[in-house]
Amino acid sequence: ASMTTVEPPLAGDADVPAGVVTASAPMRALFAQVDRLRQSDATVVITGESGTGKEVVANALHRTSRRKGRPFVALNCASTPRDLFEGHLFGYTRGAFTGAVSDHPGGIRSADGGTVFLDEVAELPLDLQAKLLRFLENREVHPVGGARPVRVDVRILAATHQNLERAVADGRFREDLFFRLNV
Repeated sequence: ASMTTVEPPLAGDADVPAGVVTASAPMRALFAQVDRLRQSDATVVITGESGTGKEVVANALHRTSRRKGRPFVALNCASTPRDLFEGHLFGYTRGAFTGAVSDHPGGIRSADGGTVFLDEVAELPLDLQAKLLRFLENREVHPVGGARPVRVDVRILAATHQNLERAVADGRFREDLFFRLNV
């Protein structure tokens, strides 16, 4: 008869997200990293193949942080139509474009005090990468059609299944944004 050895769960269930059961050493190491990063406001890039739980990790970072009582807003950079993404991310004012019948805060302002999760960030078009970089540098959003910037306090978590260093080398991802995200 063979005996299976299972490592004990992580010290303190708060380190492991609700609904996640793990005993493997790599997953324990991953959630130990989450525990180390939870009180930081640093931007984090989460990498891994599709379906590996990048959003689970982002949720764990948010739910164990000082921002846990504030909103967690997930935006998928690959599934939002390109022409709508700027307003979806930064917001817009009534009348900014056809169909803008009211003001919309956008994902970043909706998460004020909380966390924004940018899934598949490598899919963001270059012009919007420049606007995201500007936000990361000064923490102000410029709503589409807005007359002045709005200051916002959010933590940015980004995820991708792509190799961002290769995307930078190929000219598909801004090098300055890569360094600003990859804290």
